[in-house]
Amino acid sequence: MDRSLKPLDVVYGSSMGVDRQRVLRNTYALLALSMLPTVVGAWLGVSMNVMGMFAGRPLMAFMVLMGISMAFFFGINKFKDSGAGVLLLLGYTFFAGLMLSGIVGMAMGRSNGGALIGMAFGGTGAVFLGMSALASTIKTDLSNMGKWLFVGLIVILVASVANIWLQMPALMLAVSAMAIVIFSAYMLYDLKRIIDGGETNYVMATLAIYLDVYNVFVSLLQLLMALTGNDD
Repeated sequence: MDRSLKPLDVVYGSSMGVDRQRVLRNTYALLALSMLPTVVGAWLGVSMNVMGMFAGRPLMAFMVLMGISMAFFFGINKFKDSGAGVLLLLGYTFFAGLMLSGIVGMAMGRSNGGALIGMAFGGTGAVFLGMSALASTIKTDLSNMGKWLFVGLIVILVASVANIWLQMPALMLAVSAMAIVIFSAYMLYDLKRIIDGGETNYVMATLAIYLDVYNVFVSLLQLLMALTGNDD
């Protein structure tokens, strides 16, 4: 009986492996595509000074941007199995680009702004490649890692909101550094979930990894601006 089952086990395992590879391949493709509306959104946001409407009202900006993001997340999850989910994801990445225009505009206002953005982009790419390689080779089950990362995420959110009033440069640096660590770890966690078959929908997988990449880039750029920025 064992012999008769082995071919089925091999075929079943092979099929699961193919499905996981397809999800991972589609995720990488959609992630690459999502960068286009992000760049367009950031360019338009800087050109039109979209984030300028929230000048002096950081709490309102946080609430509005989070509310719109949550609406996108709900829609993407609801239509994740259809083309509408892909369109909503691309729409969100355009919106994320508009949000990104605030810090990009600040960076571009510095004499070394282009170099800082390039360094942040290169650093984020290096983190992504490193986490991708690690996720594909590590054999350890990382499923328990999620709850600890979520705790870290809550700490980051609370500290970020608190610093809206405190305006402490040291706290901002600490939050940025912690965010780089947390979202890099999230990147590993989310990639490993795809490889292990824990995430089978490439639209939701792309959204998760996009948010990881986005937050690593923003946090790295904030850190670089604070440490090496030049206002000349």
